[in-house]
Amino acid sequence: MIFLGVVLLIIGFVTGIAIVWTIGVLVFVVGLALWLLGAMGHAVGGRRHYY
Repeated sequence: MIFLGVVLLIIGFVTGIAIVWTIGVLVFVVGLALWLLGAMGHAVGGRRHYY
């Protein structure tokens, strides 16, 4: 999700489409939150690890 968020941020910035940039920010933040929860050892979505 972090990679997808970064890609959407770049596409939104280059094309000037604000909604794509906003969605990219949201996806990036959610990806970071899930990554941090998983790194701290919390089960995310019923799974302890994501590969």
